Amino acid sequence: MQSSPTPTHCPYCALQCGMNLTPAPGGGAEVTERADFPVNRGALCGKGRSAPAVLSSRVRLTSPLVRSGDGTLVPAGWEEALDRIAGALARIRAQHGPDACGVFGGGGLTNEKAYALGKFARVVLGTSQIDYNGRFCMSSAAAAVTRAFGLDRGLPFPLADIPRTGCVILVGSNPAETMPPFLRYFTELRENGGTLVVVDPRRTRTAEQADLHLAPRPGTDLALALGLLHLVIAEGRTDEAYIAQRTTGWEEARAAAMAYWPEYVERVTGVPVPQLREAVRMFCEPASAMVLTARGPEQQSKGTDTVGAWINLCLATGRAGRPLSGYGCLTGQGNGQGGREHGQKADQLPGYRKLTDPAARRHVAGVWGVDPDSLPGPGRSAYELLDALGTDIRALLLMGSNPVVSAPRAAHVEQRLRSLDFLAVCDVVLSETAALADVVLPVTQWAEETGTVTSLEGRVLLRRRALAPPDGVRSDLEVLHELAARLGVEKGFPTDPEEVFDELRRASAGGPADYSGITYRELARENGVFWPCPAGAEPDDPEDACLDVYAQDPAGDEDLDDPEPPGTPRLFLDRFATEDGRARFAPVSHRPGAEEPDEEYPLLLTTGRVVAQYQSGAQTRRVDELNAAAPGPFVELHPRLAARLGAAEGDLLAVVSRRGRAVAPARITAGIRPDTLFMPFHWPGEGRVNTVTNPALDPVSRMPEFKVCAVRAEVVETAADGRPARAGSAGSSPRPR
Repeated sequence: MQSSPTPTHCPYCALQCGMNLTPAPGGGAEVTERADFPVNRGALCGKGRSAPAVLSSRVRLTSPLVRSGDGTLVPAGWEEALDRIAGALARIRAQHGPDACGVFGGGGLTNEKAYALGKFARVVLGTSQIDYNGRFCMSSAAAAVTRAFGLDRGLPFPLADIPRTGCVILVGSNPAETMPPFLRYFTELRENGGTLVVVDPRRTRTAEQADLHLAPRPGTDLALALGLLHLVIAEGRTDEAYIAQRTTGWEEARAAAMAYWPEYVERVTGVPVPQLREAVRMFCEPASAMVLTARGPEQQSKGTDTVGAWINLCLATGRAGRPLSGYGCLTGQGNGQGGREHGQKADQLPGYRKLTDPAARRHVAGVWGVDPDSLPGPGRSAYELLDALGTDIRALLLMGSNPVVSAPRAAHVEQRLRSLDFLAVCDVVLSETAALADVVLPVTQWAEETGTVTSLEGRVLLRRRALAPPDGVRSDLEVLHELAARLGVEKGFPTDPEEVFDELRRASAGGPADYSGITYRELARENGVFWPCPAGAEPDDPEDACLDVYAQDPAGDEDLDDPEPPGTPRLFLDRFATEDGRARFAPVSHRPGAEEPDEEYPLLLTTGRVVAQYQSGAQTRRVDELNAAAPGPFVELHPRLAARLGAAEGDLLAVVSRRGRAVAPARITAGIRPDTLFMPFHWPGEGRVNTVTNPALDPVSRMPEFKVCAVRAEVVETAADGRPARAGSAGSSPRPR
């Protein structure tokens, strides 16, 4: 008899597209369309359609692995593996103190797992040394939004508002490759008479759909935003009434922007003055408009200020906290939003509370049943934590991340991981990082466990278990439960995700990211609930309890949805989440990247993704269909640069920085600036672009500067005849698994 489909969500990007999953007669599962979910309306990209392939025991881990006496990883039983981890953590903590034990999480973990991991680090290990790979995702936008609005949620409005605004400026994002179902929102925007402006140094598939494409020199997005604000002021397009009523700090921000006259901005960015003026016209003439940013402006050593400059543009024109207008950030990882809200970030407690806030410490400690003074303070950010491995951090528990491929200056990070006294990794596959571990634990995947995630809209969703996991596989919650018990904490780490979520609700209550009015029962009935959603008199009935704490009642406004989805779909319509309810301008100025081109390294490198692979590729590189579409890395360069280098299509190019060298075939296109190279970051080995990237950190967000560094490019010649090596010939990188 055919099993009934389970409604669930894709395991990959932050759209969290709805899908149905049905057990297949011969094993595994089949994905079918789920048209009722409003975000994707049934549409899926190739990664979503092929997601069940990673559930196969052919490509995944199904037994714990331990490092044997001869240095190889060999299968072991769960008791032995858990005993080894607990014993090593206890020994190192006793010898060197709690901060000698580090914890590194991931933006793909469910809310329940992220919450339990942060609690485990602080309550069981007592360590401050915990962070996660989401620090590499949108931490600069989070810092800038918190500074400006008082509350960070990727999009402060639902995706459904995008097609109904008048203009969208999309900065440093390529959803045609990163989240293809999102593109329909831009198609509908243009069908409705709106316009799309794309800011990107490459003419991407997304930029090809734009009404206007601005191609700035990498690392100059901040100057570009300041130049647009200068023109807004000079042309009298500011909304003075809005500025006076709803903002503070305008005079300082205005004075900073006036230094960026159009001709100067053209020299800095390479964007012609007529295009600057046209972008301002397109943004300011409609009644509503939005700015959306992604990794392009954020993954810079000045990312927080860069995002702040784009927020200033919205505030100066009255395009924030109003219907169909605002600033938003397109989160990348599947639970990038929820992953940073509930405690696996170095400086945060559940509910997006600050670890340094005494009231927050008292509240969370009360839920956890511990003394507030026992909670450690803030620890290192992600790269700083990885950089300290093998020095004062002697052991690391890593869950849901693959920094050997994804971290900047990756060869150095790999060396730091190898220098640890002890490394334990929980993963579904033997990633490049797991291959270095002393113990590897095989854990359940998205389709084999129930849990919640929070999409880029701030929509909390229930991912339902559709399949039983293979024998020998346990959940991350079971791992933390067992390790906590072995380390002397018998209670407080349940294995039932709903029980964990109920505790998370209590811990988040009253915090900026308040989930207290959300229950599994409500999530099972609805297509998600938007946070904040505080509990009312009857916390088990969040449909009545959720309060629009940062939004006025939109009833009767024909521009907004009716009926409204549960929770708070739109933030800031009445006031911002600051003490006085006003948004804050940021007086920012442009500064060069941490590494500018010079005679030895005359080019700029920027990185990104391709449609058929995801993040470090640990899972997607194991799917035949996706590898056929994107079998390996490449170097994208302009024809003029290729001619100068003597490179032809397919020749192997070495991209060299002060940190190392990556080699991949040339892909020649006129759709990139002549001074810029592009490489995707999904692959290990010789083509690992993050060997080259710069770990220079934003001073506020601690985000590394992935998006711009100085490099040179060289054609790789064969030893025999001096001719350029071609892709697939000697010297090329091997095909991924």
